[in-house]
Amino acid sequence: MDHAHQVSGGGCYIIPDIFVIEVCGSFTNLLDKRSRFAPSMHSMLAVCPLPWLLDAYSPYDETPRWRCTRLLKFRPETALTLPVRDIRVMYALRPRQYEGFVTTQVPHAHEFFAPVSVLLDPEGWQQPSLRAFIARTSPRANFWAFDVAAE
Repeated sequence: MDHAHQVSGGGCYIIPDIFVIEVCGSFTNLLDKRSRFAPSMHSMLAVCPLPWLLDAYSPYDETPRWRCTRLLKFRPETALTLPVRDIRVMYALRPRQYEGFVTTQVPHAHEFFAPVSVLLDPEGWQQPSLRAFIARTSPRANFWAFDVAAE
């Protein structure tokens, strides 16, 4: 590991989880996008380009993103590549494709489908039903919620 990628604590333990929203304009487009995220025997890699790492965390916080990760000890000199631990994908489909897909296909465990009209609605992400749907894509949604301390 070069000087620029020395990490805190002597080891790199950050493994990103990714949530992707893909808007699909046609059935062919959906199949193409699904193939990108299909389960495979190799790791998907997340690449953090150097300009992105060096850029401000937000418009309200000028701290460089690489510092906010608390992963790197020194300012990076190259892009950072990390293996992806988990990926969840929500595909937004046109009404005809959505209806056809819902009635004929079985999604993979990491896939979620919604009509594109829900995303394009003026209320968009603020709709309680969409927010609840997106909450179900969380890896934590795979676990029964209970108070472990009470057991």
